[in-house]
Amino acid sequence: MAQYGILIDITRCVGCLACEEACAEKWGMSEAGSTEVSAFRNTEVREVDGVYVPKQCMHCADPTCVSVCPVGAFTKTPEGPVIYEPDKCMGCRYCLQACPFDVPKYEWDSLNPAVRKCNMCHERILQGKQPACVETCPAEARTFGILDNLVEEARKRIAESPETYENRIYGVREAGGTSVLFLAPKPFDQLGLKTNLPEHPLPTLTWEVLSKIPNYVFWSSTLLAGIWWITNRRNEVQAYEAALKKLEERGNGRNHPTN
Repeated sequence: MAQYGILIDITRCVGCLACEEACAEKWGMSEAGSTEVSAFRNTEVREVDGVYVPKQCMHCADPTCVSVCPVGAFTKTPEGPVIYEPDKCMGCRYCLQACPFDVPKYEWDSLNPAVRKCNMCHERILQGKQPACVETCPAEARTFGILDNLVEEARKRIAESPETYENRIYGVREAGGTSVLFLAPKPFDQLGLKTNLPEHPLPTLTWEVLSKIPNYVFWSSTLLAGIWWITNRRNEVQAYEAALKKLEERGNGRNHPTN
């Protein structure tokens, strides 16, 4: 199945915040207050040196949040979006620490807390619709479609207007690739996007660690089992010696008649 994605052309963003409003409405979140990505907002547009830079979940090709979640609350869908199921979540918050783009947020103030993040409007995609942020963008700064086609479209724009764009598509290689791509008029590090990420998927690091865990578990469990056996064996010996002592005392009592 072809995977979908979103191409965000920062050169076209006018900072109208229509994407923020559409996202907030879709998730039932308040449009008031801070516009930063948080437990109350899944999409933001921030101004950096006169340029409007959107931020949301990048929907990694090989998501770290999926690899570190011990209960499978995160899933990389065949369509491309990375979705989160709060009913499965145990609240460990490993995803917050693992995400290279600092996207998942936790509802610290909620009595029934969960993790919040964009799911690329996965349910809308299944209905043949576009994500709400894409559909509402009046400047067409966001394009939704098959990921491979979006990469080709991005390359085409760079080739046709090299003076307009930084010669790079952000998201093609970062952390093994993402389903959200960016075009920009200047270097991405000047716009607050992380450019020091490895090109390989970060879960490979996770699995390198996890691959060692069975050995650690085996030897630690063996050690614990040995301690348990020694402790119980010592208790058994002490109980046996105590019983033997009682028998000897009874035997000595029978060998010495009372006066």
